[in-house]
Amino acid sequence: MNPHLSPASGPASLIKSLWHNRQLIVQMTKREVVGRYRGSVMGLAWSFFNPILMLAVYTFVFSEIFKARWVGMDPSKGGFAILLFVGMIVHGLFAECANRAPSLILTNGNYVKKVVFPLEILPVITLGSALFHSGISLLVLLIAQVILTHTMQWTALLFPLILVPLLLATLGFSWLLASLGVFLRDVGHVIAVLTTVLLFLSPVLYPVAALPEVYQPWLRLNPLTYIIEESRNVLLFGHLPQWDSLAIAMLIGALIAVVGFWFFQKTRKGFADVL
Repeated sequence: MNPHLSPASGPASLIKSLWHNRQLIVQMTKREVVGRYRGSVMGLAWSFFNPILMLAVYTFVFSEIFKARWVGMDPSKGGFAILLFVGMIVHGLFAECANRAPSLILTNGNYVKKVVFPLEILPVITLGSALFHSGISLLVLLIAQVILTHTMQWTALLFPLILVPLLLATLGFSWLLASLGVFLRDVGHVIAVLTTVLLFLSPVLYPVAALPEVYQPWLRLNPLTYIIEESRNVLLFGHLPQWDSLAIAMLIGALIAVVGFWFFQKTRKGFADVL
């Protein structure tokens, strides 16, 4: 593909590109996952060890030291850490992709200049890698839930459905940030700060009910708020999703993905000139 030509940028082109390059996406995602731990003694075992360690730390700190309790309920020992860990998984998935997106094209400049390569799949590969590690964290979470609270909700099977709007929106933002990162090198620093701020402006460390009512509507404007709360509902509380809200979230996520892909495709013709 000539980088100076403007590729197709519609929803049909997005689906066609993902389908046509599906094998390449899988291969490069595997390489991305394995490459993260290349050279380490434990290798992929670190992907299990890290969430286990973090959950153990959360359980000890919040249950034994702070004696923390979740507003509106009195969870068993370790329950607070599990509630918190759900929010960390959702936020971490988005934050990892958003933080890496601004440098994706910059660090893969050889694909822009020398090789005929579908650049639009780079954010998809990053998302695939982040999903792998989130999946490991989820497995650790479910095992810890059984051990600490002696419960397992069948509605946990619906968790992937809750993640779909987040995945779509994450892809859209990743395409947008990957493009902006080529032309504005400060984007990466700004996003690193914003994702940290987003951790505290999302119901990760606290429930929405912990805030005064006057602030709760503002917190609900944060897209992560719905995903985190619904994730806790299906994973831990056994509640079915709010189907109407989920449908709206799906539409918003799809819109963000389409707009992000459109922006990426329209601006990619200038990547080679800048790099």
